Amino acid sequence: MKAVDNSATAGNDSGAKPARGRVGVTTGNVAAQLRRRILEGEYAFEERLPAERSLADEFGVARGTIRSVLQILEEQHLVIRQVGSGTYVTHRELTNQQEISSVTSPLEMNEVRIAIEPQMVRLAIANASSRELEELRDALRQCEDCGGDPEKFALGDAAFHMALAHCSRNKLMYWLYERISEVRRHAQWRTMKAKLLTPERIAFYNSQHRKIYEAIAARDTPNAVQLIKQHLYGVHDDLLETE
Repeated sequence: MKAVDNSATAGNDSGAKPARGRVGVTTGNVAAQLRRRILEGEYAFEERLPAERSLADEFGVARGTIRSVLQILEEQHLVIRQVGSGTYVTHRELTNQQEISSVTSPLEMNEVRIAIEPQMVRLAIANASSRELEELRDALRQCEDCGGDPEKFALGDAAFHMALAHCSRNKLMYWLYERISEVRRHAQWRTMKAKLLTPERIAFYNSQHRKIYEAIAARDTPNAVQLIKQHLYGVHDDLLETE
């Protein structure tokens, strides 16, 4: 009786659930292989993938499996499927700073600043020497002496935040902020800058910079972190209003 029962159990196990699991594993494997080909550049940006039938033959799976794979890749923003035309690669390898700058919006750039500048302030308060604080003060004066000119203010503003990164004494943080500054020199930011930097906003940003500097110089971490957050979230709101 035990032999018969074991056989029946084995039959039940092999007749239902394993088949469904095997399809899932196959779909995942095919998706992983096609994803790797896209990321490694075998299928280039805007290139059309082979037809579903060709992919099904290559991987030895049903066309329904390939459709599921392409849906996964589309959800991962690697391809786009166009009815009657085919499936095209939308992933583009960004190989240099210029390409990063061209696809980064002012809002996205500011979101990165919101993520890292409060920590820059904490590190600056913990690590900055008196000479580095003087550098920050000089950059603040450059902002304040701009006379409401957007171009002069933008240069001073960049200098102020770069000096803040320098005050952190964290080489990687400074390197990251150099990359942000390069994005700010792109045409997208220059176009937005002309709309954003009104004389009223410049005066307000300068008042915020002054308060940030004074809190850092006083080694007042809670106040300085709160001020930099208020400044950056305010810039974010201004960008939304300007767009």
